[in-house]
Amino acid sequence: MVGYDPEAKCVSAAEAAAAGSASGLVTRVLVSPLDVLKIRFQLQIEQLSSRNPTAKYHGILQAVQRIFREEGLAAFWKGHVPAQFLSVGFGAVQFMAFESLTELVHNVTSFNARHSFVHLVCGGLAACTATVAVQPVDTLRTRFAAQGEPKIYPNLRHAVVTMYQTEGPQTFYRGLTPTLVAIFPYAGLQFFFYNILQQFSKWVIPAEAKSAASIKDLLCGSCAGVVSKSLTYPLDVVKKRLQVGGFEHARAAFGQVRTYGGFLDCMRQIMREEGPGGFFKGLSPSLLKAAFSSGLIFFWYELFCGLLCALKSPESTKRKEG
Repeated sequence: MVGYDPEAKCVSAAEAAAAGSASGLVTRVLVSPLDVLKIRFQLQIEQLSSRNPTAKYHGILQAVQRIFREEGLAAFWKGHVPAQFLSVGFGAVQFMAFESLTELVHNVTSFNARHSFVHLVCGGLAACTATVAVQPVDTLRTRFAAQGEPKIYPNLRHAVVTMYQTEGPQTFYRGLTPTLVAIFPYAGLQFFFYNILQQFSKWVIPAEAKSAASIKDLLCGSCAGVVSKSLTYPLDVVKKRLQVGGFEHARAAFGQVRTYGGFLDCMRQIMREEGPGGFFKGLSPSLLKAAFSSGLIFFWYELFCGLLCALKSPESTKRKEG
């Protein structure tokens, strides 16, 4: 169902956008706590270890307990409104672009639109398109998830106005370079491995076992998300560090803060002060999030597309007429 299939095409670009946005919305609600943990870990300068007395967060369980104690249950959904805009917008643009690109490949080239390497390239390009469209919302989401108490930004409108007036419009695109550098291989590999795993699963699971299809989509998506996230994670850390530039005063309660001059300067400082391990801070919650979010995104997308196809089927039309 993911990608253009000339033999079973029943979802238009607009319907792919609707299915993508719906899958993003449902998935975001479920994985938001892991996203908050990941961002907190990525932004912490101190080593993530209980042996470091100055470190605010040491591990997943300790961080969950501390955030809950200091900020309450709602803290795990900090920045949820901009995050939902991000998920809905990204899902809509990404899947619409992916379906359109794979159809274009089928129509104007000799390549097989179902080939894994076609999915690699089209998946990367689709994600880059979606990233440019939603980057301002991603920056807002990161700011909300990163701020402590008392809050610097009480609501979304205040954040947008304050950031625009004090830092200029370019602040909404902080971290865009590492984001694009990271998102192409991440999303491309995600679609690539999902395609390969789906093809492999056809050998393992009999075609008539329809009840296993949804579980298969979930597992294939989860595995694809973990592999692709592991390979591209350092660039995600750099992106998050750049997105909170100019926001250092709101980070005082979390430990040390740093100012970065750009993509390369950020990488140099992390390597010099934190070592190679600094590029993998927050990897554990990030991999958990990647497994859940990637699996759920593909699961819900396939499910919603299947429902749309079912509604358009001749049997469904006959039932409506009857």
